[in-house]
Amino acid sequence: MATIRNMSRRQFIASSGATTALVLGAQLAPNPVLAALKGNPAAILNHFVKIDLDGTVTLTCSRSEMGQGVRTGMPMILADELEADWNRIQVWQAPGDPEKYDPAGKDAQNTDGSRSTRHSFQVMRELGAAARDILERAAAEQWGVDRSAVYADRHRLYRRDTGDSVDFGDVVETAADMDLNPGPDAPAPRLKQPSEWRYIGKDMPVIDNRDMSTGRAVYGADVDLPNLKIAVIARPPVYRGRLRRFDASEALKLDGVDSVVEVPALATDTPAQFRALGGVAVIGSNTWSVTRGRDLLDIDWDDGPFVTHESANYDQALVEAARKGGKRMRDRGSVDDAFEAADNVVEAEYFVPYFTHTPMEPPVATVDATSTPVRIWAPTQAPNETRQYVAEALGIDMADVECHITLLGGGFGRKSKPDFACEAALLSREVGAPVRVQWTREDEIQNGYYHAASAQHVKAALDKDGKVTAWHHCMAAPTLFALWNPGQRDSSNLEVGMGLVDLPYTRIPNIRIETGQTDTMIRVGWYRSVNNIQHAFAINSFVNELAVAAGRDPLEFMLELIGDDDELDLAADGVEEFWNYGDTVEEWPVSPKRLANALRAVAERSDYGEKLPPGQGIGLACHRSFHSYVATAVRVAVAEDGTFTVPRVDVAIDCGRYVNPEGIRKQIEGACVYGNSIARNGKITTRRGAVEQSNFHDYSVSRMSDAPLDVRVHVVDDFIHLRPCGVGEPGVPPYAPALANALYAATRKRIRSLPITAEQLSA
Repeated sequence: MATIRNMSRRQFIASSGATTALVLGAQLAPNPVLAALKGNPAAILNHFVKIDLDGTVTLTCSRSEMGQGVRTGMPMILADELEADWNRIQVWQAPGDPEKYDPAGKDAQNTDGSRSTRHSFQVMRELGAAARDILERAAAEQWGVDRSAVYADRHRLYRRDTGDSVDFGDVVETAADMDLNPGPDAPAPRLKQPSEWRYIGKDMPVIDNRDMSTGRAVYGADVDLPNLKIAVIARPPVYRGRLRRFDASEALKLDGVDSVVEVPALATDTPAQFRALGGVAVIGSNTWSVTRGRDLLDIDWDDGPFVTHESANYDQALVEAARKGGKRMRDRGSVDDAFEAADNVVEAEYFVPYFTHTPMEPPVATVDATSTPVRIWAPTQAPNETRQYVAEALGIDMADVECHITLLGGGFGRKSKPDFACEAALLSREVGAPVRVQWTREDEIQNGYYHAASAQHVKAALDKDGKVTAWHHCMAAPTLFALWNPGQRDSSNLEVGMGLVDLPYTRIPNIRIETGQTDTMIRVGWYRSVNNIQHAFAINSFVNELAVAAGRDPLEFMLELIGDDDELDLAADGVEEFWNYGDTVEEWPVSPKRLANALRAVAERSDYGEKLPPGQGIGLACHRSFHSYVATAVRVAVAEDGTFTVPRVDVAIDCGRYVNPEGIRKQIEGACVYGNSIARNGKITTRRGAVEQSNFHDYSVSRMSDAPLDVRVHVVDDFIHLRPCGVGEPGVPPYAPALANALYAATRKRIRSLPITAEQLSA
């Protein structure tokens, strides 16, 4: 695979002989992450385009591919502005290096938060256009004409006056002698108009499809190195447990087992963050032997302080914390007065349990810590955080750690946490050889990071006409920031900013949103769509209950509450700090109008309102997350015994400017299957601090027999002129409440806790 090499602002680096190539970069606006280096413009030079003498174009992808299509989407933007022929490009995966490969300077190459396109769209356009400009200037010099007389089109450069043309590769050597910096007074390279786009906004198949389909794709466990050792680790069954003693004599008798070593536990006063928590590693020549060896270990664990974590007690404590509330996050009008004057008061409680990620590929990492730089190969969503934590674990500088990204067999937030790479690094140093640490499905379910369980207490006041005059919402959930501050008991602005504090109901005059306090007793980490899941479930379920209480159609009722305001002013409601997915509200405002627009679109496309046979129903839900607006309509068919199927799902998504519609459809279809798993099967429980589930037999995911197989995705283009928004996660939150509302429509049985069971519907 081609290598992109560093270059100064005023020159390129070309190799010699037949492999001569032109490596193109672009000078961009100063990077805020590199503010300390603002006097050194070369520090913010980035390399995303390489052209060989034969005209082959290599485009850099600096994001992690986990099925969302980013290795197709980012190159599509570059290739479009470059005017490259898609059939003559190849994609090179950048290693972790934010100074080179995070040109927008926003997220250090982290592929999470559904932000790749929204943060990179404009800068990728600029990089592609700058590269095209260099080629056009090189052709102009070669022909001895003015720069304005040349233009690029489909991998060729044309003279406007004569129509003569040359291939991109034909100008590489001419460009080699050019000053690539056009000077401070030169106009910026022209960006194409949307009407000129060849790839952006058009369906494009995933560039890795063939390799993925034929077994040539390289995932985490496919990395092989000379003298590679394989390791599996027995980890404490209870979070922050510690090793008392172990006996490895039986494990060491097995062929293929070389050694058994302790992975040191963290000091008790060191926050977990994304660090290795310790355990006992069995190391050898193959995965089968070391896994069997681990089963033969005799280990005595000290379960530590979280042995008291029992789901039955903890879940009830969450419910009580939600009832109590306490910390006001948003306050509009006078909620107390509205309840005193109410003609009807409706209240309900909703509960969502812990979930775990279950990517197809469990965590795995290969590390060679036998030399400098230390090298990592991993399916990571966060290559530079991986470098950071591995460097800390080994006591070396981050600059002495490389991280190379393989394809990810799913991520969902789990693989942005590099504890598994830290384990491999520690073991590689211990045994003096490269080591691959392989997690099993049981490891991933019992020793991972978990989506926060949540209880929510919601109360509303209605007047004599069925109008909602007040909404009081209290939420309690363990905070993911306990990873850094174990004593933190309040939810953060980040967590309540995900679909709670930005409650979109502009027509309710009195709103109060509070959070309750609770302890965090397990590793809580971000998960696909994070806290939006529980907030969307409670809000959309409760508004459906209010519509029934008011004798109104749920669609009409929701649209009335949302209104058609262009922007939601949270500051006017006393929200001191709104976490807007890390972006400004000026650039990405909260727009009730866009949410209502998506809801109308999905109602129309799903045939909402048609008369259905007995036992069938359609439920609606809508939610804004990661700046996108998604409305979901789920159709159900329920049998007398409470079992049900989902024959059809319609989803309308407004994600602003988009790159690959095929990618949007894939991600929304996948989000519906993921949401179906959450709604019907997702539940992690603990007993004496240990996770009770272990594999797919007791933590099930959707099968073909219960999955929504007919998912119709409707991309809403009304606001396509606006900034790009997220797509990978926003399809998940509305699914569970839309399903619950559909089940109510079919059975008149109200679902207020997940997972949904046949017993709930047949009772």
